[in-house]
Amino acid sequence: MTRTTPTSGTPGTGWAAFVAAAPDLARTVENRFAAHRHHVLATLRRDGSPRTSGLEVRFLDGGLWLGMMPDSVKALDLLRDPRFALQANPGDGTDMGGGDVRIAGRTYEVVDTAVKGAYVEEVEPPEPFHLFRTELTEVVRTHVEDDTYLVVEIWRPGEPLRTVRRR
Repeated sequence: MTRTTPTSGTPGTGWAAFVAAAPDLARTVENRFAAHRHHVLATLRRDGSPRTSGLEVRFLDGGLWLGMMPDSVKALDLLRDPRFALQANPGDGTDMGGGDVRIAGRTYEVVDTAVKGAYVEEVEPPEPFHLFRTELTEVVRTHVEDDTYLVVEIWRPGEPLRTVRRR
């Protein structure tokens, strides 16, 4: 069964709501994803075990969008179970400027031709393709501060940004 994008977004869970709630963290997250083209997407297989795949992401019009080849296993996973986790590419590991960034949430396949058309104009993906918009359940950034503290920033919809520092 294919789920479609609701006509109105769910308040408090979209990328724009995250940006409004935690603008500094959102800017850092976007910069981490912009540092590299390919990232790691985790989906759930039919048996419930995790599957990781490479993926490009786009932040457009206040949303986080995932585009995929038609009938790719990751797209089929998301059509069956919308839960996902996404990790920004850490690069070669020598420069983790901005820290380690992860996003978790749910996807909704976009079937609206106008929305897909606007995405095509902006991104120019090979067609045909699956397009998913995301709703966030968690955004986490982990980084080292002053070579002393491990800092974990955690945002969840409806909750204030929480920061944990460990020595």
